[in-house]
Amino acid sequence: MCIKAQWCSSHNLEMLASQQLNSSAPDVDERFSNQTQQAPGVVTVHCRENMNTTTNPTVAGLSMTLGIIFNIIALIILAKAYANLRKRSKATFLLFASSLVATDLAGHGIAGALVLRLYISGTDGGLCNQSDATCHFLGGSMVFFGLCPLFLGCIMAAERCMGVTRPLLHARMVCTVHTKLVLMMIWLLALFVALLPFFNLGTYTYQFPGTWCFINVLDDTSLTDVIYVLLFSGLGLAALAVALVCNTISGVTLVIARLRKKKCPRRSAKSHDIEMVAQLVGIMITSCICWSPLLIFGLMSVIRSYSGSMGDDLESYRTLMVMGVRLASWNQILDPWVYILLRRAVLKKIYRITTGRSDLNRSTFRRWEISSFQNSMKSVINRN
Repeated sequence: MCIKAQWCSSHNLEMLASQQLNSSAPDVDERFSNQTQQAPGVVTVHCRENMNTTTNPTVAGLSMTLGIIFNIIALIILAKAYANLRKRSKATFLLFASSLVATDLAGHGIAGALVLRLYISGTDGGLCNQSDATCHFLGGSMVFFGLCPLFLGCIMAAERCMGVTRPLLHARMVCTVHTKLVLMMIWLLALFVALLPFFNLGTYTYQFPGTWCFINVLDDTSLTDVIYVLLFSGLGLAALAVALVCNTISGVTLVIARLRKKKCPRRSAKSHDIEMVAQLVGIMITSCICWSPLLIFGLMSVIRSYSGSMGDDLESYRTLMVMGVRLASWNQILDPWVYILLRRAVLKKIYRITTGRSDLNRSTFRRWEISSFQNSMKSVINRN
């Protein structure tokens, strides 16, 4: 009896141990799976609980569609202008402007499609922690396509400032080859910044309400996150500041040239310079309104999160970040309208409608050249 009782107790212990081992195996497998699937630079976030199931993808889809259509229209206008003016001084500006619109178009299509996918998967109850690679790619895309327009707007303003204030130096230094080289450097710099989280400098995380990814600025931020946000926001704000200074100098120079027209008619401002500076001012205003909130909110959020002083303001900062990224997305929609509306042909029609005058020979538009296309044709005819 004693031997039988000992055998029964040992058998029960073996059964209990096997049950405990079987019950702990799924947990071990799950932890191992989570550790192996996590991509570098991405924080795994189980965001079903944070997902707003009432989000409607219609707005995101409409915004993406409008952005693509407007950018295509502006790109066609600029491509035609560049094809006809490749031998004029305006060709450099048109090449920069075409590159800016093409970058906006690519950003709106790539990032917009990924955001729309997250909207749809979120409404279906998908788990965003299953898309770490998607989050990494989306976050990098937003950084890349966010910095490129700011850098291009800055370099365009600097190029026009040189063309207006130092035309001889501009003629010697600026050419198509140099312009393309500068474009490559801008894209490579933006790509380098976007890829830094792959080298453990900063992280990309899903942002509230789980339908977009960006730099980690709110949850468990580290020193590398602070450095990365300082780099991203610092570069963006610096580009806006340089564009503001250059456009101010160009505008003041053109005004002075206009005021001196009576004393020296040959020093009067050229119409294509006025047109380009007007477009640059439109780009600068649009970029400042659309991008400044996200750059500033990101800095504020990461500093407060890292210092541990966020407290009960977490929801407020989440809302601010959502507002900031929505404003930033509108930059790619409004940029094409700068080129569509701020052209002499459009301004001429607006002047006719607002003033009711059909004869523009005595109006202020008389001081403008007839148009870029007509001037190009005239120069060819006169040379022949």
